[in-house]
Amino acid sequence: MPAETTPQRPYLLRAMHEWMTDNGHTPHVVVDAGIDGVKVPKPYVQDGKIILNISYAATRNLDLGNATLSFEARFGGVAQQVSVPMQALLGIYARETGQGMIFSDGEFSAEAQQTAGTNDGEPQEAERQPGRPDLRVIK
Repeated sequence: MPAETTPQRPYLLRAMHEWMTDNGHTPHVVVDAGIDGVKVPKPYVQDGKIILNISYAATRNLDLGNATLSFEARFGGVAQQVSVPMQALLGIYARETGQGMIFSDGEFSAEAQQTAGTNDGEPQEAERQPGRPDLRVIK
């Protein structure tokens, strides 16, 4: 029986964050706010999702861990603690270019996928907002 492998998502998140930062871009993540364990300011959640600026300038004590993304940031001038389990991260993109990556649900348990919803983290065509990046899985 093969050993359970470590999920790729935290490593890809860290790599994309570093690449964006090194190139002077502002990394943003898209989070499914409906996943258990997500701790974000609820007034900023729209359609069950929230977009968070995870640049070093916008965060304090940023931790891109293997299980959780966490940091402190100001929302409406009030400092708040943010905590996002890896399975709640839908993607990361650079604000300036829209370049980024969508994460697949395949590496997390069936239970986590069920709580993530049935649309694989992709907004339906009618839900897409103009001006938002259109991220696609590239194989």
